[in-house]
Formats: sequence, C-alpha cells, structure tokens
Amino acid sequence: MTAAPGRWRNEIAQPLAPSRGKRRRKPRVTSAVTHNTASGIAAGVLERIPRMRRRWALAWWSRLWQRRWLMGKRWRPDYDVERMDMLTYGDFRLYSEWVQAHDTLGESDRQAIRDSVRRLPGSPLFSVVLMPTPDGVVSAAHASVAAVRGQLYPHWELWVPRGAEPADANADQRLRIVPADTTPPADHGGLFNAAVAAADGEFILPLPPDATMAEHALFELAAAIGTDPDADLLYTDEDRVDASGTRCTPHFKTGWDPDLMLGRDAVGLLVAYRAALLERLGGMRSPSPGVGLAIYELSLRAGFAASPVHIHHVPAVLCHRRGGSDASPGWDAEGAREIVRRHLAGSCTKASVVAAPLAPAWNRIVYEVPDPAPLVSVLVPTRDRADLLERCAEGVLSRTDYPAIELLVMDNDSRGPATIELFRRLSEDPRVRILPCPGEFNYSAMNNAGAREARGEVLVLLNNDTDTIRPDWLKEMVSHAVRPDVGAVGAKLLYADERVQHGGMVLGPGVSPAHQFRFADRLDTGPGGELALVRTVSSVTGACLALRRSVFAEVGGLNEELRVAFGDVDLCLRIGDHGYRVVWTPFAELFHLESASRGQDSESRDKLALAEQEVKYFSRFWTSPLETDPFHNQNVIHGWDSLVLAEPPRRERPWKAWL
Repeated sequence: MTAAPGRWRNEIAQPLAPSRGKRRRKPRVTSAVTHNTASGIAAGVLERIPRMRRRWALAWWSRLWQRRWLMGKRWRPDYDVERMDMLTYGDFRLYSEWVQAHDTLGESDRQAIRDSVRRLPGSPLFSVVLMPTPDGVVSAAHASVAAVRGQLYPHWELWVPRGAEPADANADQRLRIVPADTTPPADHGGLFNAAVAAADGEFILPLPPDATMAEHALFELAAAIGTDPDADLLYTDEDRVDASGTRCTPHFKTGWDPDLMLGRDAVGLLVAYRAALLERLGGMRSPSPGVGLAIYELSLRAGFAASPVHIHHVPAVLCHRRGGSDASPGWDAEGAREIVRRHLAGSCTKASVVAAPLAPAWNRIVYEVPDPAPLVSVLVPTRDRADLLERCAEGVLSRTDYPAIELLVMDNDSRGPATIELFRRLSEDPRVRILPCPGEFNYSAMNNAGAREARGEVLVLLNNDTDTIRPDWLKEMVSHAVRPDVGAVGAKLLYADERVQHGGMVLGPGVSPAHQFRFADRLDTGPGGELALVRTVSSVTGACLALRRSVFAEVGGLNEELRVAFGDVDLCLRIGDHGYRVVWTPFAELFHLESASRGQDSESRDKLALAEQEVKYFSRFWTSPLETDPFHNQNVIHGWDSLVLAEPPRRERPWKAWL
C-alpha cells in the first residue's frame, strides 16, 4: 500500500542539557564510512576535492570559526556539541546579534513588502482571533492587538473579546467584537468558534494574548499561499521576548511531521487554518482545559485531515511570545496525552500513549507489533573482523527480545581463521545463513543480494560493528516499519562512550549529508525534544535501518552505482519520492563503532577516488533535496558535529526582488 504523496515536522524550544561531570574527549571521527553504511563521508572526502569544488565548505567553516570567536572560544577538537547547541539556542547575546543582522526590517524592506503586496497572485483575507486567558482576562492583550494593526499586509480583520478592544476601535473597520451573547468570556473554544462563524476571512489565525506577530507575518503567509492556492494549513517559526524586551529562545521548526505532532505540539504559533477546513472539522472543541491545549488539539486534527502537500512551514520567526520561559501557557501533559489517545482511537490505530522517558511533558507512542510477529531478516555484510561480527551476531540472536529473526551474513571474501571458525559456529544456528559475496566491495550489491535471499517480511540493514543495548530495539523498529505510511526506520546509535553518533540525518548545504546532534550526551533531549521523540527525517543511516521487504522491492533496492557512500541516503530519498515517510526513533538504541571494519576512505588513493566519484554521482541526481531538505530549517546549519545559526539564513526573503 502506497502512502499519500508528499513530504513531511516543533513547540517549546529547549536547549541541550549542559555536560555533566568532566568533559570527555571525542572518539576519533573521520570521513570514512563503515563497510555497511553509506553516510559517513563528510569532512575527509570534501577536504580532498579540488579547490574550486570546496568553496562552499570553506565558506561554511569560515563562518563557524567566526562564531567561535564571537563566543570567545577558539575551535578545539574536543568541543562538545551539546555545549555548542546550548549556546546557539540559549545565549541571548548570540541570538540577539543574529536577529539584528538577519531578522530586523529596514525601511527599504518595508517599502519592498508594500510594493510586493500589489504583485501577489492573490490577496487572501486573514481573520485573526484574539484568544482570552483561561480566567477570561484580556487586558494584557493590547500589545497583541497593536501588532496586528501594524501589519504591512493590509488584508486582515481582527476579532477580539469584549473588553480587549482598543479605545479607538471604531476608527478601524477591520476591528470586530466577538458577539457577546454567544459564549462566556472564559470559554476560549466557544469564543473562537463564534468568531470563525462570523468571520469573512479565507484563513483563520488564533492568537493567544501573550503572543505578538512580526510586522511582516501576514505578508509571509500570503506569499506562501501564493505558491499553493490550495494550502490548508500554514505555520511559522517563533521565539520569546524576555522582561527587557529582548528576543530569545528561538524555536526553529521543520516541515510537517505527523509523528512529532503526536509527541508534542510541533506546529505551535503562528498557525493559519483554511476556514473551509475548520468548518469540516467542526471548529475548536469546547470546553477545553487551556488555550495551549485547545490550539494543539485543533492543529492535530487539522494536520491529519489536510493533505500533506497542502501543509506549509514558513521558516521565518513571525511570532514572539512574552516571557523568556519555555513553558507554554495552558499546557497540561496528561491533557495532551488524552488528546492524542482520542485521536489514535478515532483513527483505529492500535497504540498506547505514555510519557516520553527523557521528556515527560511530551509523549511516546507505543505501536503494537502484529500478532504473530512478522519474520525479520537482519542483513549484515562483513569482511573478517570476527571480533566485531561475533558481538553483533550475539546481540541479535541472544540479546534481542523478538520472536521471529533470521540472520543473513553476506561475506565479502573473509580470509581470517577466526572468521572462518565463527562462520562455522554461527551456521549451527538454524536462524543463520552465510551468503558468499566475493569480489570488489559493494555495500549496495551485498545488501541487495541478502534481500533476494531473505524470507522475512521486514528487512534490517545492520553494520557488523554495531551492538544492541536494549533488548526491545527490534520490536520498536518493527512497530514503525509495518505502519502503512512509513517506508524506513532509523535507530539512535551511540559511540562506546554513550555519546550520540546518529540522531537522524539532514541534507545540505553542499553535497554532504550530516548526522544530527553528533556527540550529544545519551540523555540529552535535544532542542524541542528532537533527541527524545520519534520524528520524521529525510534520511537515516544504513548502519541500522529497518523497512518492509515490499517497500525495498518497490523502490528497486539499493543503487549499486553507489558502492560505498550515499547508498542509504539515496535509498531513503527514493522511498520519500514513492510517498512514504522515513522516521527516526530514540527508543531503539545500539552502539556503533564507526569505520571499525571497512577502514577509512583516506587510507588509499583508490578509496579516495571512489568517494569523490560517488559525491559527483549523488549530487547530480539529488540537487533539489540537497538545497531544500524540509527537515533542515533554513535558519540553522546542522554541521557534521555542530548546530549553529545560519549566517546568513539560507532562505531568500519573498520581497527581495523588490528591494
């Protein structure tokens, strides 16, 4: 069954936790890929690509170096990515400087926006609904009202509860009062629905009284609608404003992500719903326990009701919420879990909802594995290194709590006596088969050969230098792999010192995919819980990747032109093009000794030449995803071992042509 076509992701921004105890030195990490993975090619290879082709990399590293000086820290080999991320998101001065340089409008920008309004393909009317606080108090909302009235885009109307209107409300016909006899003031759901019923706008925006809109917010939304006249749901990035008026704690979101939305409010503010969609949904449910939960519940239903191709993330910080805290007004963790339980029950999804272990305010969705459990074929390419393979096989066969496993070892000309003896012992287990794969090493061809011999409904591509940590890792991966809309599943991989090696992958800028949050502590939650919750990504590493055999066959398996590098990324992108999602789960954990078996691409001229050839091949076929990965917010850069603010942002402002 093919899922609906399209590509698909955040609310409280939360920095990574500071390091605990003495700083540990990073394990040596190179550009090499392990013999089974295709994603580790970044820095070492690019350093050897001819000078003209390295310009983008040199410019990126130059900006990174400058940032170290801004923070008063020279680059050090053992610099902790968790500390880096904390400074990026939590250092007020650093973010304030970025805002001043890249997110502050000048008079020329304002004039260009006014000129652009007349040239938009359409002029949608926005109905903004000012929401009351749970106790009905609206006196604190005057800043929110003023921000709407100051919009550079003129086509709006503002619905306010009685008592929140400014003294000169009669001077602007776009200010409307929600009918007083419709609902009690404190019933925000009823008030919102009453405003929607009376509104004339094509799009409806709820606005809590603690939130203000950037002056170009509605223009940005109108420009996005101009690119998709059938858009049903739009949302933007946001930040907070502290007591001194300083913008802080940015929340940079990504494309629509149904899994992250079940874990927490991944849409947040600003959010605009098409009025016709709200009518189909029956509006906001009332009564509800708080403004934050009410908007989350509505966004959840709207996101799953709309087609993913008509859900748009606008990567611009267009909403500012007062209060430097990450706490969301009106948020209740158990109330949110009950909302998700109702949603899953309504869609007949067999799953339970529990608190996420690393982030109890958010949710973990535990999907049921079919009964009987489908047979899983674990595919492990190898060449010698009996010590690694023995540990990997023992973890799969003896330390994995899953009832139906077969292990296929694809042997690429192993010669060592210890390996031959290990093969003999493994073959005594009826669940194990050793498949000869002689000749030149080709990661993709070896896995394709294993898939052809596999009997399982689910395939798991697994490095021989991995080791299981929790016995339920395979059950977790299978529970996602059998979901109809999911095409591939990646795991949380750790170095031996329990720092993160793989937390999902992003594409761009340039040709090298990057592992997210490398070197973060195992217990870090990541910004917005991205290391603590299941989420959609564009790609995961082939070091541990699960997918249905039918999906593998549908997309044609691995591309054997990519013998070493990028084969896993290429596979994931083709899976996405077939309408499936690629998800990453933190609840399947394994150790991964990167590059332990195959060696490094810098060890010989032949390996280096092959790596450069595959860089060219990959970048030629996947130009668009490399430039527009929907899960790589254009205001940040996930480097190979860092997360920094993009200077300048990689997104072109929609009014730039008129400057």
